[in-house]
Amino acid sequence: MKVDIIASGSGGNCIALTNEGRTILIDAGVAKTKIAKRLLECGIRPDQVTDIFITHAHGDHIKGLPLANKYRINVWATDGEWKGISGVDEDLRRVVETRYSKYEMIELGGVHLYPFRTHHDAYEPVGYAIEPDDGPRICVVFDTGKVDDDMLNLMEGHIYIVESNHDPDMVVASDYPISVQSRILSDLGHLSNEQTAEALQKLIRGRGEHIYLTHLSSKNNSPILAKMTVEAALRKKGFIAGTHYEIEVVST
Repeated sequence: MKVDIIASGSGGNCIALTNEGRTILIDAGVAKTKIAKRLLECGIRPDQVTDIFITHAHGDHIKGLPLANKYRINVWATDGEWKGISGVDEDLRRVVETRYSKYEMIELGGVHLYPFRTHHDAYEPVGYAIEPDDGPRICVVFDTGKVDDDMLNLMEGHIYIVESNHDPDMVVASDYPISVQSRILSDLGHLSNEQTAEALQKLIRGRGEHIYLTHLSSKNNSPILAKMTVEAALRKKGFIAGTHYEIEVVST
């Protein structure tokens, strides 16, 4: 499965995953024209996108959803997150469903998607594990204030597209109001570099996994700091970047 980071960061987030000519998006958080332009730059026609999966209904994850109406793309979100989404044509709406307190697996032409609960100040946010029949398992986790054991159980895979949002000391020293600082640092906020590193320390096995660090704060983080924090944590397990795993910081 081909992975393209269409947008990542405070200004918006969107991931394109292509398998056998079929592309799905995880989130659509920048303008539809920018998504279409970036898709073309990645060799993907917008009309190849069949489905958009929303993690949660904050603006930096849904801003570009008018793309769905233009190209007749199915949009998937939990019942809770549909409360925060408007403007998507009724016939394109799909519900990420639960059964017995767990989310149901979704199958799309040789690709299986496993939604799982995350922790953010949204209605019903989720992350996604994506498993093609003939490719590596991919995990996408954006906004979450913590990573719990249930998440870790579903996150394990080969490609990790995961938030590494902030450095806590930079948040505290920022000019953000105390209420905003508290929100970012809470269990319903965003992952710090240290939290992301701790989760990856539990997940990485040194089998050539690929890590994409995403959703970095433009004010309270830096690509070098995020990368160094994760590399230091994995070095404690004896894993060296470029030898046991690959790591890339994405800020677009």
